[in-house]
Amino acid sequence: QVQLVESGGGLVQPGGSLRLSCAASGGTLDYYTIGWFRQAPGKEREPVSCISSRGISIYYADSVKGRFTISRDNAKNTMYLQMNSLKPEDTAVYYCATGGTWYRGCGVTNFGSWGQGTQVTVSS
Repeated sequence: QVQLVESGGGLVQPGGSLRLSCAASGGTLDYYTIGWFRQAPGKEREPVSCISSRGISIYYADSVKGRFTISRDNAKNTMYLQMNSLKPEDTAVYYCATGGTWYRGCGVTNFGSWGQGTQVTVSS
């Protein structure tokens, strides 16, 4: 079973940037759609962005389009989420996930392996 470990979260002021990383061990990310999700207090976990196995297809939630960039480095077995122009409403625990297939879409139920999450807080 692949294990995922997120890093890079923290406290940032509105308008600032953070880069989240998700390193995989015990398995490869190569063949899977991978994604980033977030969960704010009192809300359901929601998709932020997903990327297909070869990086050709990418999905972004409307709320993050133009501000966030997902990427993957299969050689390093790692995925990233660059977050720019952060807003207070981006505050949440961010999770990476793998095991998805692109045709099933960027939804929570498409992914079988999850990281433990990293807190992102956007506040002045």
